[in-house]
Amino acid sequence: MDNRGIYFCDRPEAVHLGDLKALFDLGAFWARERRLEDLVVMIANSDPVITVWDGAMLIGHGRATSDGVYRATIWDVVIHPDYQGRGLGRKLVQTILSHPKVCRVERVYLMTTHQQSFYERIGFTENASTTMVLPNQPMLHAISLTSQESLF
Repeated sequence: MDNRGIYFCDRPEAVHLGDLKALFDLGAFWARERRLEDLVVMIANSDPVITVWDGAMLIGHGRATSDGVYRATIWDVVIHPDYQGRGLGRKLVQTILSHPKVCRVERVYLMTTHQQSFYERIGFTENASTTMVLPNQPMLHAISLTSQESLF
């Protein structure tokens, strides 16, 4: 199978949320429970959002969040199972890494629990020093500061 007709897009508005949900359900075990209304917020708060298309069919997705200077994080890299093994995942990650919001940052993080060897071939290394996480839990008492209050 060749890659003719396959193209990459960096326009978030081109993402059809139903197609993205279907791609996640098919090829991303970590994202199968995501809701369409949450995907709207996810896309709106990510830059870049890169999609991969075979004609009108969404076959890949990846996104990043970044401060543009110091840190960026790559999220949700997925290629349709029928298109894996063709170099599209590598090209997708490289496209994200070359984006202006990511290419100049000091450090790019990647959140993954699988496929480490794939990312190592691209140049990522394991980083045991940043393994902390705080699961979001409802707060009993939200902290709200007025202009006259201080935490200290």
